[in-house]
Amino acid sequence: MNNRKQSPVNTEERRRPPAVIQVAESTVHDTGKLLASSGSLTFGHGLIATILATVLSFLCLLAVVAFHFPQYLTTPELRHAYSADILRQILFASLLIAGALALTSIVLGNRRRLNGLAFAMVVLAVALGGSRVPVGDFPDHTPYIGLDWFILDLLGSTTIFVLLEKLFPLYRTQPVFREDWQTDMVHFAVNHFIVGLVLLVVNFLIHHVFGWLVNAGFQQTVQHIWFFPQLLLCMLVADLMEYATHRAYHEVPFLWRFHAVHHSVRTMDWLAGSRQHILELVCTRVCVLGPLFVLGFDQTVINTYIIIVGFQAVFNHANVHLPWGPLKYVLVTPDFHHWHHSSEDEAIDRNYAAHFAFIDYLFGTAVKSSKQFPQEYGVVGDYVPDGFIRQQRFPFRR
Repeated sequence: MNNRKQSPVNTEERRRPPAVIQVAESTVHDTGKLLASSGSLTFGHGLIATILATVLSFLCLLAVVAFHFPQYLTTPELRHAYSADILRQILFASLLIAGALALTSIVLGNRRRLNGLAFAMVVLAVALGGSRVPVGDFPDHTPYIGLDWFILDLLGSTTIFVLLEKLFPLYRTQPVFREDWQTDMVHFAVNHFIVGLVLLVVNFLIHHVFGWLVNAGFQQTVQHIWFFPQLLLCMLVADLMEYATHRAYHEVPFLWRFHAVHHSVRTMDWLAGSRQHILELVCTRVCVLGPLFVLGFDQTVINTYIIIVGFQAVFNHANVHLPWGPLKYVLVTPDFHHWHHSSEDEAIDRNYAAHFAFIDYLFGTAVKSSKQFPQEYGVVGDYVPDGFIRQQRFPFRR
């Protein structure tokens, strides 16, 4: 029998986890550090390529999973509108780009663990079928998560609005990954994932609250109006309801507690508009869409309106400044809506409209300031907590 004591070196080696576990732990640590970081990005350091490879590979993996389970992970309104073949081509190109960026970064020694994770997600996505996953017939009426809506909107929004923010910035030094972007990204994701539940609740409430006002003859009269005037009428009705609802959120203390979550964002960009309490999201949609349901606008007009309101909701929060000229007194622009989010004295409870700025001028609630742009944003006193869960709980806490 060998009674000799083990050396400290051997003991330490035995306690050390296997190399695979060490790499996994380091990769998790690096990923968490990347997700928790904020600030400016500069070319030449490889971080931009790493972020693109990681995000794109993750979205590709989610897209492949959505192809496998379309009845549960895709939005019925979208799956009938887009072309599966085009989406397959986009997915194939994205896999190539993500894989090439990750592999090149690994060869160059740039953040090998993070790029290794990105490349592994690309390989896993390809192993699960990649862009060739077959999609058969499936039922429409199933509970679903809007994973496809999240992927497409994130890709589209970052491509369009980040580019606009860089080409026409209101604040030139503001980084893409500004402070608190993580909280707003969680809001963005949750708002997309629960789109099915929100639509179900909103439709139920609209039919039960406004259904008794419906008159088929009156709706047919509205539907016979030419498309463009009907669209303008639709937007005007919606914005008047938006104005009234929005003003109530500011002037009724109980409602303000919900709306304060939206105003708690301290930096305005394309992602800032996503910060919203779920109950406010449902309530606002019921109040705005209910009268549109009663008036019975043509479905093409409603679909066009939804596209416009979706664009404006993101664009008007973006870090963008353009020379609007006299249009700034007619339409709501980023300049106009930024003042609504300002915590400066002259901006408090002002600029409520969502589409037409003249509504605020008509009711005397437009901002009157000698300054062109606000400098401070957020809630006066900065008392709304950070984090998605805490912000959802905030209105119910003393």
